[in-house]
Amino acid sequence: MVVGTGLIGGSIGMALRARGWHVTGRDRDPDRAAQALALGALDAVGDDAEAEVTFIATPVGAVAGEAALALNGSGVVTDVGSAKASIVRSVEHPRFVGGHPMAGSEQEGVAGADPELFSGAVWALTPVSGTDPAGHSLVRSVVSSLGAEVVELAPEHHDTLVAMVSHVPHLTAATLMRLASGRADEHGVLLRLAAGGFRDMTRVAAGHPGIWPDICVENSTAIVELLASLEQALAEVRSLVAAGDRDRLLHTLEQARAARINLPGRVAEPGRVAELRVPVPDRPGVLAEITTLATELGVNIDDLEIAHSSEGDAGVVILLVDAEAGERLAVALLARGYHPSTRPLQ
Repeated sequence: MVVGTGLIGGSIGMALRARGWHVTGRDRDPDRAAQALALGALDAVGDDAEAEVTFIATPVGAVAGEAALALNGSGVVTDVGSAKASIVRSVEHPRFVGGHPMAGSEQEGVAGADPELFSGAVWALTPVSGTDPAGHSLVRSVVSSLGAEVVELAPEHHDTLVAMVSHVPHLTAATLMRLASGRADEHGVLLRLAAGGFRDMTRVAAGHPGIWPDICVENSTAIVELLASLEQALAEVRSLVAAGDRDRLLHTLEQARAARINLPGRVAEPGRVAELRVPVPDRPGVLAEITTLATELGVNIDDLEIAHSSEGDAGVVILLVDAEAGERLAVALLARGYHPSTRPLQ
């Protein structure tokens, strides 16, 4: 089931239907839900108390309320909001798994929905100690099936990182665009002269503004702290320019260039894959602890399975990872009291 049939919700619905799921959904705007049905994002409009998975794809401020309603059913519930800590605190339920697909488009609404939107995209999940392992595993499996690369983070850590890579860049682009627009009123030719660099830097300012007030409220602490750091960094650059300090200005620009060139890109599937088996007790938070540790170590999990013991309160978490990265994860797990074992897969 999908609640909220805009760009992201519509894309989720299309992607799920393409993989054989029966998808119901609704939107606060009945016309938008009807459009989602007509475009093939839904099989039917309405609620489904028996839905195995429900995706809440509303603005951030509405997620907690919609999640509470969805949790009256029997399935697992996840969301797509880009601020996680406040939502996870508000929805303390074992069958809720916070989520955030790092994907989007300049297009708006369900008319821009694309079943391949999440292919190759990063999709963050933020399980906590009380998250039900079976529900967590199901959400991870479904998200992975849409072609996304899953990373798992603590909610607060997610919000700090996303403020850096998404929230503050959007606010910066919007501010620069407003500044240029104001100057264009005085010099009509200015925006006609805008070259590729300016267009690239301000591209995200074309995104739908309606979602951003909620995001800024829900993640205000991380955003405000980062904006203060940005203000300080810009002040330092301003002083270098004002002083005509060529050497330090060049050094600053070279540092930025080197960092940009070394941003990680998409890599091919590793040739060597290992199976990492981790015996675990039946206690809350075990799966979340293992997967968030993998993210912290930069270990991508290609697949995950939970094998429950037929006797007792134990089981085994089975991970498929790059062999070399798996060794790092195994060492870290051993230090935390687990007893993992690895074997290469041919």
